[in-house]
Amino acid sequence: MYERLQALENRYDELNALLSDPDVIADPKKLKEYSKEQSDLEETVQVYREYKRVKDELDDAKSMLDDKLDDEMHEMVKMEIAELEEKEETLTERLKVLLLPKDPNDDKNVIVEIRGAAGGDEAALFAGDLYRMYSRYAEMQNWKIEIIEASYTELGGYKEVIFMINGKGAYSRLKYENGAHRVQRVPQTESGGRIHTSTATVAVLPEAEEVEVDIHEKDIRVDTFASSGPGGQSVNTTMSAVRLTHIPTGIVVSCQDEKSQIKNKEKAMKVLRARIYDKFQQEAQEEYDATRKSAVGTGDRSERIRTYNFPQNRVTDHRIGLTIQKLDQILEGKIDEFIDALIIEDQAERMKQVGTS
Repeated sequence: MYERLQALENRYDELNALLSDPDVIADPKKLKEYSKEQSDLEETVQVYREYKRVKDELDDAKSMLDDKLDDEMHEMVKMEIAELEEKEETLTERLKVLLLPKDPNDDKNVIVEIRGAAGGDEAALFAGDLYRMYSRYAEMQNWKIEIIEASYTELGGYKEVIFMINGKGAYSRLKYENGAHRVQRVPQTESGGRIHTSTATVAVLPEAEEVEVDIHEKDIRVDTFASSGPGGQSVNTTMSAVRLTHIPTGIVVSCQDEKSQIKNKEKAMKVLRARIYDKFQQEAQEEYDATRKSAVGTGDRSERIRTYNFPQNRVTDHRIGLTIQKLDQILEGKIDEFIDALIIEDQAERMKQVGTS
């Protein structure tokens, strides 16, 4: 492990030198490539340097025990050794995590798709609650949100809402939200005060670059139509809405959020590219999951991952058995406690896999 860490530090120093090279500075492609590689290595190298510093201090402290020390000084050195050994152990564990293979999508923007599932109008209202929760979370992270497509209900919920979140590391934090979210509460539509259970599904897709997904124009059928609002109400009479059908996969994407047909087509293409990329990833993941199941679930969109219980003000994540009695705060976007716990569980599972491979 330490040989690998030393090699990474050497590469980091090499990249620092390259980024000062006039030839590299004059080449935008190389500059971007080297800057990203350096950024990816930075945390690992900084932790490794801290580890080496602590290790040197520990060796020095241990060597002092061989000297003739009075009792008070001897006890002080022993206390310092204990503290340094604890730091060394903490840094070693952190380095093991940092050396785990990284998800190549972690730094990407995401496209989130939320759909009301079982429960009719109440499911659509819950889909709206989830959209608001992720919107608030994105605001806290200083990420930018852009709605791509929304299908509203008359009560103010969403049959479907698709939106993009632009921000570094968005996928690394939100990828664990894939799945079916369940709500238990007395619906606004229920006069008898009975608790109902409804569900909404969440899909989190990494934004795909054009170079990652090769889509040929001949494989796409483009249809245009007039956009409409809640209950079929006409929004405008121009043919600005766009529907794209990817013939080889059968994937269909519609967008009518913008008044411009060109802008709607651009947004629809982003979603189409992400869905095709996700389809290929899911197929590859199925093969991978045959030999390894993650502790935080497979990411299957039909898998029930979380329950939001309003009467008891609690939210439970079923993958890791974590229950938090702060439903009101969670719906305001304070979901880091769940995300952090899921990341730790996933890292622990991957460490286990590395240890047995």
